[in-house]
Amino acid sequence: MSFLKGRVILILSPQSWGTMFLSKHHYAVALAERGNEVYFLNPPVTDNSLNKGEIVVRKNPVHTNLYLIDHRLPFSYNIRFHWVWLFHYLMKFHLQQVVKGIAKSIDIIWSFDLNNLYPFHLLNSNAIKVFHPVDEPLNDHAIHSAKGASVIFSVTNEILDKYKKMEIPRIFIHHGVTETFINHSTHYKRLGAVNVGFSGNLLRKDIDWETLLQIVKENAPVQFHFWGSYQIAESNIGGSDTTNIYLKQLQEMKNVTLYGAVSPEILARSYAQMDAFLICYDINKDQSGGTNYHKVMEFLATGKVIISNNLTTYQGTGLLQMSDSRHHNAELPALFEKVITNLDVYNADEMMQQRIAFAKSNTYPQQIDRIESHLAGLFIMESNKSSVEA
Repeated sequence: MSFLKGRVILILSPQSWGTMFLSKHHYAVALAERGNEVYFLNPPVTDNSLNKGEIVVRKNPVHTNLYLIDHRLPFSYNIRFHWVWLFHYLMKFHLQQVVKGIAKSIDIIWSFDLNNLYPFHLLNSNAIKVFHPVDEPLNDHAIHSAKGASVIFSVTNEILDKYKKMEIPRIFIHHGVTETFINHSTHYKRLGAVNVGFSGNLLRKDIDWETLLQIVKENAPVQFHFWGSYQIAESNIGGSDTTNIYLKQLQEMKNVTLYGAVSPEILARSYAQMDAFLICYDINKDQSGGTNYHKVMEFLATGKVIISNNLTTYQGTGLLQMSDSRHHNAELPALFEKVITNLDVYNADEMMQQRIAFAKSNTYPQQIDRIESHLAGLFIMESNKSSVEA
């Protein structure tokens, strides 16, 4: 039997299940499709939608073998900011109730949690514990979240280096992409006006708004399409209201359309209509430190050219048209204009084929195959170790 098939897997996520999908949501679906029973633990609710201490386990209405867990803490979340030791002591008993709600022995605990809400030692000691940070660990909580893990997977070597003091195997696994996004044609044909796509949470504090607005203003004939939350009420992945002044300017521009959060299926169909994609984050504020973004793999899957701020993971690959600077995006507007005025060159069949081929080699099933080989080896090592100790 495949090692990652027929398992009971608990996924710990810092972002709730919702319309917008990030890595943890895609992994949950891919693992469930592989024949595992997957339980996705949403962050604790802080409103009155649940009673204190209430835990609700429900089937996902779309994906087979996938269950969502909603829960409210029986104690104040604010305790975490004053007495973290007490918060974790109380969390231990709450997690015991969560596990009871699953009512099955958990084989694998797969954590994307950088907030150390659910330390591994509070959960089933017999389960294999996977720590999978996909964002830059920016504080002690993020580092401590890895304690007790059996293995660490991450999408950048910079993130893995932050955990090098821990005696835990650390393995690079690229961001994944679903088959839905992959274009199977490498022939580019422009139809009418140039269409440029930008996707992601528009409530993020690390968007380089000054540069982004400059690019949009200076390219009035280009149609810019934005997908992603731009209102707190519609976001399942968090954000800040402080960007509203910029969003207001964006919304008022005649060559801009904002679609809000949409499903992966709608997003994939929309991407297929684009001539190019834009990524514009302030590396100095960027939660990923200008290293790697999940959206890049989805953009590459279309084959179309990507114009971006500097990303270390893609340096030297030729897959993106990036700014050279690691400190600012001053050259990004000129780079954007250069690419947009030469789309036939940057979207030549050979270049599109390279991008699509790279995305095809990093689908979620393939990433899970890679992870599986490491976990199977780890399981054998742990089993042999236990036999020797016995």
